[in-house]
Amino acid sequence: MAIALCPGSFDPVTLGHLDIIERTSRQFDHVIVAVIRNPQKSQSLFTLEERQEMLAEVTGHLPNVSIEFFKGLLVDFARDHGAAAIVKGLRAISDFDYELQMAQMNQRLSGIDTFFISTTPQHSFLSSSLVREVAKYGGDVSSMVPPVVRERLAHRFDKGIPA
Repeated sequence: MAIALCPGSFDPVTLGHLDIIERTSRQFDHVIVAVIRNPQKSQSLFTLEERQEMLAEVTGHLPNVSIEFFKGLLVDFARDHGAAAIVKGLRAISDFDYELQMAQMNQRLSGIDTFFISTTPQHSFLSSSLVREVAKYGGDVSSMVPPVVRERLAHRFDKGIPA
């Protein structure tokens, strides 16, 4: 069985993330969405448990997807779970520069290959940090995140949910 990892902080999960997870689930027997708190980013908006709940809800229609936490090196997590590949979505050249270095390091450390999937054009500008900022100031994020995430963002920032 071919297992792939889709790693990220998913704080919060966006429609761009969901698109990459769905497309990956069509190519692999099993997909593990590997959630980590990114130590390079400041305070998380949602706890790991909240992110896991949101991801489980928005991927519930995908029977070959599971959600797990990880800490430490992604390649160690991948090896422990028998993953054959890491899958990353790319929005722009700037993503590629960073992700290529990570992919090469991961391959050198473990032999596990990274597959890149280009983001669909309608999601190419999305990032969790941008969504958080828009939601914080009451902007409409309904075209950027699944409804359950939009509701949690509105609740977190004590804003009404945009129509």
